Amino acid sequence: MDLDAIKSRLNQLQSTTTNSFWKPQPGKSQIRIVPYLHNKSNPFSELFFHYSLVPNKTVLSPLSFGRPDPVQQFADKLKGSGNKDEWIQGKRIEPKMRTFVPVIVRGEESEGVKFWGFGKTVYQELLGIIADPDYGDISDSTTGRDIVVERQTPAEAGNQYGKTTIRVKPNQTNLSDDSTTLQKLLETQPNLTELYNEPTYDELKEHLSGFLNPQDSSTETTSEPEMVATEKSSNVEDDFDKLFNS
Repeated sequence: MDLDAIKSRLNQLQSTTTNSFWKPQPGKSQIRIVPYLHNKSNPFSELFFHYSLVPNKTVLSPLSFGRPDPVQQFADKLKGSGNKDEWIQGKRIEPKMRTFVPVIVRGEESEGVKFWGFGKTVYQELLGIIADPDYGDISDSTTGRDIVVERQTPAEAGNQYGKTTIRVKPNQTNLSDDSTTLQKLLETQPNLTELYNEPTYDELKEHLSGFLNPQDSSTETTSEPEMVATEKSSNVEDDFDKLFNS
């Protein structure tokens, strides 16, 4: 086996994945939502992720594709227990939705289509704009509109996470005036779901078990699992055993 070739291919794949996403930097950027090649009826993709289940790793939830997620099942059990502490723990471990949309960054069209991921606030604002008949389909390649995205740092926004605001440009413009570039942007796009590895049901059960019992895991842990080091932790672990091991 050629280990050097395997490492080289791994680096290429990791680089491709990284380059497939766009994250607004502090200041203003101008982007354009692009019709999504892999779902022409809707450019928005709603995916669910676990952010604290595995230290320093984001884990895709099968709920993104309508499949069962044992972590969500366990969270539902905790939230339905009638115990306030367990309800909080259930909310903490359930997957969170993040929405992605294909975009090009103005001035960087040569880099191709990338995915911009954002939370509920930006998503609702974009949907509201598109639902407004004065705007309509802002992703249309000939009658759409660019978007100015302004990103504030935590220090500028006065909070822990910073702030992202959007402003849709009033003028309708072409996605590209060059027919070759336009064709490339519309027909050469990554498939979002292929950029993430969906864990199996059993893998998620193992992740959840390690999260609830960090002392039994060989993986280095962060401060996140401290929530199990309470007087309620034994009850939570018992609930896990009853749900999955009975």
